[in-house]
Amino acid sequence: MTERAYDKNTAWTQTVLPPMAPLARDHTADVCVVGAGIAGLSTAYFLAKAGKSVVVLDNGSVGGGESGLTTAHITNALDRRWASLAKLHGVTDLRAAARSHTSAIETIERIVREEEIDCDFERVHGYLFAAPGTLTTALREEIEAAHRAGLGSVHYVDRAPLLDFDTGPAVRFPDQAQFHIRRYLAGLSRAIERDGGNLYTLAHVIDVEERAVPDKVVVKTARGHAVVASEVVLATNSPFIPRIGLHMKQAAYRTYVIGLRIPRGAVPPGLYWDTADPFHYVRLASVDGADGPDELLLVGGEDHKTGQASDADRRHARLEAWARARFTQAGEVLHRWSGEVMETVDGLAYIGRIEDGSRILIATGDCGNGMTHGTIAGLVISDLVQGREGRMTSLYAPTRVNLRPPAIAELVRENANVACQYASWLGKGDVEDVARIPPGSGAVVRRGLKKLAVYRDPHGQLHEMSAMCAHLGGLVSWNPAERSWDCRCHGARYEATGRVIRGPATADLAKVAPTEAPAHAGDRATPEEAPPRTRGQAVAPASAVSSAPRSRPVT
Repeated sequence: MTERAYDKNTAWTQTVLPPMAPLARDHTADVCVVGAGIAGLSTAYFLAKAGKSVVVLDNGSVGGGESGLTTAHITNALDRRWASLAKLHGVTDLRAAARSHTSAIETIERIVREEEIDCDFERVHGYLFAAPGTLTTALREEIEAAHRAGLGSVHYVDRAPLLDFDTGPAVRFPDQAQFHIRRYLAGLSRAIERDGGNLYTLAHVIDVEERAVPDKVVVKTARGHAVVASEVVLATNSPFIPRIGLHMKQAAYRTYVIGLRIPRGAVPPGLYWDTADPFHYVRLASVDGADGPDELLLVGGEDHKTGQASDADRRHARLEAWARARFTQAGEVLHRWSGEVMETVDGLAYIGRIEDGSRILIATGDCGNGMTHGTIAGLVISDLVQGREGRMTSLYAPTRVNLRPPAIAELVRENANVACQYASWLGKGDVEDVARIPPGSGAVVRRGLKKLAVYRDPHGQLHEMSAMCAHLGGLVSWNPAERSWDCRCHGARYEATGRVIRGPATADLAKVAPTEAPAHAGDRATPEEAPPRTRGQAVAPASAVSSAPRSRPVT
């Protein structure tokens, strides 16, 4: 039986994006931005408006990466929750963080208005309510922390305004927002090109050399072309520079989304979250971007560390069950997808220079709030490139070290988890024999002292590769929903045939000559099921646990 796989059938895939020409020659520019998601395009937009010559490179299309997989909540109600952030940051930083996310919402609204971007931008209220069996005291704590952060309009209500079920007490976050992410990014792209910027696709960046040319940075691509720039911005969700240090301070998580048809008016507009662990997040969108009798109910959650579970069918099914129990008018499931969240140890993104004096800048660590963090990245980086530094520079600096006990504890947990994943090299493979891998599926196979990532395509042809991630040697796992190989350690992802599609890796999985072994009774590759879990909680490798279910952040 062939595993079920989902294409990237998101709520936004019907959007017609502006064409991007392939990079076909060398370029020079003031700034080269790598990544055409919200962080990269926001940065390019502000710099182009400031008169800088900008080149944007992406291996795919505008919004073709993680930005295009978001549910596009635009909010200052951060996923880490203000009550948690208050333990990780002092009052000064807490207030600066709240101001920056509030400013990001206002900035997006202003850009939509000034650039006349048709992207369904809408101001809505947000509501946080308690999950069944959890204490409502957490809601009071969240209000107190939000007020301490300067969000004085956050307040308690008796229930969220949902019609089908009574949420009980909730926290109301006024004046949040939502939009159609790909239409917004398309509008940014047109504005960048109008202001003299250049956007190129099929530009897989494999290296950045800072000292090859005096006062310049050289960006090299897989097809042999280069961009020489005064500054380079890596806005690729998970950057490949710096190679080690930064990845010890953040971790990659997958989060799952379904889109259900629902009658227009059945759910009041708004952003909704519960306090489950991991939490659920909900919003409305248009069906195929058009008006009509129905809307789309987007429901997300079921997070787990990238590469450490392969039971997407079950996770999507649990989301559907959760939604149908609460939204009784919900109809057929039109969309299923998943995306990746980079979670930092202190709940705020890493934005700025990789080290003092460097000409390489990064934007990473969205922490599930990519719409606002990506916009903040554009504001912070454009200021840095133009020689301006403000309060947000130190708040989001990639070089910062948070020594508060909760941050240290999470740092230790996440790195202990990574160490466990490296230990999984000692275990057996998913199957003993490649003959047990059905068409359209993959499995890790031990061959002597090595482990191979083996994919059998729909035509029956085997593709054998090293199971070693090209970033820092982590072990990859087969992801049956995405038909990809996902690194257990730092979240790099590869196509079924080994081509790298997500950083921090820049190279493909190493090819191995296929060897079809005689079929014999052996283990068949089956999806590993792992219960949903909190971002930051360490998990032992699959080889170190029994086959029983293990007990145990995205918008």
